[in-house]
Amino acid sequence: MKTLTEKQAANLIAEILASLLECPREKIHLVHVSESQNVDFAISSPKHKFVGEYKTSATTASITSAVIDLSRFVKGDSKTTPLIIVPFMGEVGRRICDESQMSWLDLSGNAKIVASDLRIWIQGQPNKFTKRGRPPNAFAPKSSRIARQLLALPRVFQSQAEIARRTGLGDGYVSRIIGRLRNQDLIEQNIDGTVRPSNPDVLLDAWRAVYDFNRSRTLKGHVSARTGDELQEKLADKLRRMNVEYAVTGLGAAWLYTQFAAFRLSTVYLSSMPSNSLLNEIEFSDEPRGANLWIVVPDDNGVFSESQDLFDIQCVSPLQTYLDLKSHPERAKEAANELRTSKLHWNVNAT
Repeated sequence: MKTLTEKQAANLIAEILASLLECPREKIHLVHVSESQNVDFAISSPKHKFVGEYKTSATTASITSAVIDLSRFVKGDSKTTPLIIVPFMGEVGRRICDESQMSWLDLSGNAKIVASDLRIWIQGQPNKFTKRGRPPNAFAPKSSRIARQLLALPRVFQSQAEIARRTGLGDGYVSRIIGRLRNQDLIEQNIDGTVRPSNPDVLLDAWRAVYDFNRSRTLKGHVSARTGDELQEKLADKLRRMNVEYAVTGLGAAWLYTQFAAFRLSTVYLSSMPSNSLLNEIEFSDEPRGANLWIVVPDDNGVFSESQDLFDIQCVSPLQTYLDLKSHPERAKEAANELRTSKLHWNVNAT
């Protein structure tokens, strides 16, 4: 089914709410108010009042924007329930709504609506608005160099030519990815064509939502060491003496940046697959079960961008560390939160 505009969706929204609230359709009064208000719909039933914000997709940027707009609109009004409406609410959108305590429904028949005297939760209905073909991904390994560059200077308007030069990508390729980011409301464009993130936090959230650490090739094994930091120091020393390009990431990198949470698993990026002689030199045993070392060869060497030397250990950037922690065990979630709080707060005066 083709995605509906706000006006096209209005009648279907009313029908779905009538079914959810178990009242006649004619008792649902829905007014399209977007031209005069900061929300799309004013909706009422015999017992409830809603304000609705309709988004044509459930991207991180769209849902985050709706949460902000609705929260501002109903601030101080306990009698009106804010409601995000989309064609189909995916996992990321549901998580954002749960964290924001925001009610939602989708045009495919799923909903989670919570008010003072109302609890509705329906899930499992299939997406009626699936588009054919693979959706374009502005955060594929090569494409993500652009988001990385934008977040390196989050408050600066950068020209596409400058982004192309800094990322080593072609002008046409950069233009296509910039277009995708703009279509998701993740960047804003100046009158002279320069661009910057609309909201750096939202851009990072959108990237992390689709980031797949497992696309990289990973060797999982064991190296004798008492602790994770001992292993990491031992590994870094050997790789440095062998002139091997490397950078640690994951739990070990997070510890180097924040000294938060002891860790067992060390993870290191190499620019190419390690030779048998290198594996022998670091005393690597191929033991996926109980592994304490992951050796990772990335799909794109952009992961090495802005690497830093910390305590004589080469370490990927805080940004890359944060992304990679999404797929790590142990206390990775807590480490990611600590890293974001301490290292990924965006300075409005950044240049």
